[in-house]
Amino acid sequence: MEQFQRLPGVGPKTAQRLALHILKRPEAEVQALAQALVDAKKQVGLCRECFHLSAEAICEICRNPNRDTKTLCVVEDSRDVIALEKTREYKGKYHVLGGVISPIDGIGPEQLNIQALVRRVSQQQPQEVILAISPSVEGETTTLYIGQLLKPFTKVTRIAFGLPVGGDLEYADEVTLARALEGRRELD
Repeated sequence: MEQFQRLPGVGPKTAQRLALHILKRPEAEVQALAQALVDAKKQVGLCRECFHLSAEAICEICRNPNRDTKTLCVVEDSRDVIALEKTREYKGKYHVLGGVISPIDGIGPEQLNIQALVRRVSQQQPQEVILAISPSVEGETTTLYIGQLLKPFTKVTRIAFGLPVGGDLEYADEVTLARALEGRRELD
């Protein structure tokens, strides 16, 4: 149970439930799970181009000749790539930072994949870089920092923020409402 509690989002009750479940499973099934975890840890690394998780030196997205090379979407981590891919709306390429600037946690620009991003943009010259970084204080700092670095090379935009579908205005915080107003667009 202690090992399961080390996983993100797993509290004591969930850890207990998982441990008890595994103990009830056949040994072959437990061995297969353990082997899959070990194999994933050994085989999965980071793409040399975009820093997304990949079992290959260059990930599937970067290798895909049908992806739009004119746009580059900058995200915090691989979870964001996966979330954006699920929408099936974005057809360009990605760049994974590996986190956000957070001086309080000892994370500066040099700990992130920012210099690789600047090199990539200066060499590949995309028409647009989309900053899709969470709107936290650290995310805002990272967005502003990267925006200043990339403006000499290309057009830099950021994703719009606003209300989730099904959300009520009365429960939204002031910053979310302000962003929703700023990001408004004309009806089609």
